[in-house]
Amino acid sequence: MGFPLQIALRYMGSRKRAFVSLGTSLAILGVALGTACLSIVVSVTGGFRSEFREKVLGVNAHVLVLKYSSDFREYRSVMKDMQDVPGVVGVAPFVINPMMVSHRDKTATGVLLKGVDPKLFGDVLDLPKHIVEGTTDGLRAEGAKPPESSRRLRVRESPLDVPGGTKGNPNYIVDLEDSAKDGGLSAKDLLDDAEDGVATPRKPKAGARPATKQKGSGGAKPKPTENRSEREQAAAEEGEAPEAPAASNPLSELPEDAPKGSIVPEGGYESVLPDQDFIPEELDEDPCKDSASVKKLPGIIIGKSLGEYLGAGIGSCLQVTSPTVGFSFGSGGFRPPVAKRFRVIAIFDAGFDQYDSKLVYTDLYEAQAFHSNGDSVTGVEMKVDRIDDSPKIKALVDEKLKSSIYHTMDWKELNHGLFTALQIQQITISLVLALMILVAAFTVLATLIMVVLDKKREIAVMKAMGATDWALVRAFLYQGGIIGLFGAGGGLGLGYLVCYILQEHPFPLDPKVYFISYLPVQVEPLWFLAAGIFSIVVCLTGSLWPAIHAARLRPAEAFREQ
Repeated sequence: MGFPLQIALRYMGSRKRAFVSLGTSLAILGVALGTACLSIVVSVTGGFRSEFREKVLGVNAHVLVLKYSSDFREYRSVMKDMQDVPGVVGVAPFVINPMMVSHRDKTATGVLLKGVDPKLFGDVLDLPKHIVEGTTDGLRAEGAKPPESSRRLRVRESPLDVPGGTKGNPNYIVDLEDSAKDGGLSAKDLLDDAEDGVATPRKPKAGARPATKQKGSGGAKPKPTENRSEREQAAAEEGEAPEAPAASNPLSELPEDAPKGSIVPEGGYESVLPDQDFIPEELDEDPCKDSASVKKLPGIIIGKSLGEYLGAGIGSCLQVTSPTVGFSFGSGGFRPPVAKRFRVIAIFDAGFDQYDSKLVYTDLYEAQAFHSNGDSVTGVEMKVDRIDDSPKIKALVDEKLKSSIYHTMDWKELNHGLFTALQIQQITISLVLALMILVAAFTVLATLIMVVLDKKREIAVMKAMGATDWALVRAFLYQGGIIGLFGAGGGLGLGYLVCYILQEHPFPLDPKVYFISYLPVQVEPLWFLAAGIFSIVVCLTGSLWPAIHAARLRPAEAFREQ
């Protein structure tokens, strides 16, 4: 044991030969409490961040490929390309849109309906691990197929591609929906040809007139036919419109059993309507009233919180309604909301109330039926081998696609606001609680100053006997380091004990406020070690000034003051 260390241990004791003086004990206690608080808070904030990341990635994929268009029908070829990207372990399509979910007299708004492929979604999502009741079997109904597109796409065809009767007419227009109904090609084939720039003629409707040009446009005169009268043929040769037939009496065309008489209701138009609408049972075709019909409905997976709010359980019949009402650019007109009924087949508990109350899953084909885009998806989601490598895999996906029409996002970018807020919270709270260690450092500073003032004569004697300034500086630095070492060690032990108790007996939280139901704690050895090192460094810094003051003390001045 060297001379400076002997001096440090001697000055840490009291005049009554106690092991540690009162001032030293208070300094160690202050450093221990500050270190314990810092380590506990770092563990709790790190637990929040880790828990949120686990919950978010439990029901969401790691990398998403989206398209700057509502028509994403080539998703199968994109999925095939993504399977060749290094680090990707699963690929699946999805459709997600806001809906309203109703059960009996309760309705939940702002619910996200996510359509997934029952055969592929388990490769990219951890949803099956969070199911607490029921199974995913029956998510897709037997014989289910992708819906046909019902969009009205008007394609202007080239005059050279139009069959006889309309050749040379540049205003010939084909209606996609009408062409599909006329028994020609399917709507999907017509839409593919339209997007590829290929005109597909449709079959003319029965009784339809071929397009003719108006008078003065240079068109040929119509040929007279044998069925026309001489007057009509003469009018046609002179370019005049034929006379319209005399209007027939509409009453003479009514059937014999048609109702006759006044249409004024009994009691006049001022009669009072009933408070509630009455619908006869033969007209109210509600499958939710028949258990046999409910079993045939497509399956849906809901969260635990949503099920408690709606009062729904396994086998319950839910009605999902699309709130989108108004003009649709895809269909070219106004469309009413779409309502479909589902049967609850499973309930999941992700531990994140924001997901348990606002997210439901169903078959991909059923989710596509709410819109008019046919076999189109919102995007393609992927699961990677290591979540920390998601930015690198995102760059590889962008390089693979090589198209500005696609947009790639990883889980960090998708939840950037949430994790940034958690990181700022962790840093801010840690800095605030680090002030407690600084307060403890002032206690160390005050203790060492009192030791220097109390031991001034002894310090002067040691310097007169040949003690160097560096030896005295080391003696007081050793004293501050020992206080910091014991304080940091005691604080880390106390902090670990508190964290262990919180892990074994979780502290309950309000999930509506904190989104999770308990206080998460994650003990990271690196963060614990950083808190201890910070405490020791602060104590050494606090003991530096008293050590320098003792080293500058002159023996003559010390003896003169005595």
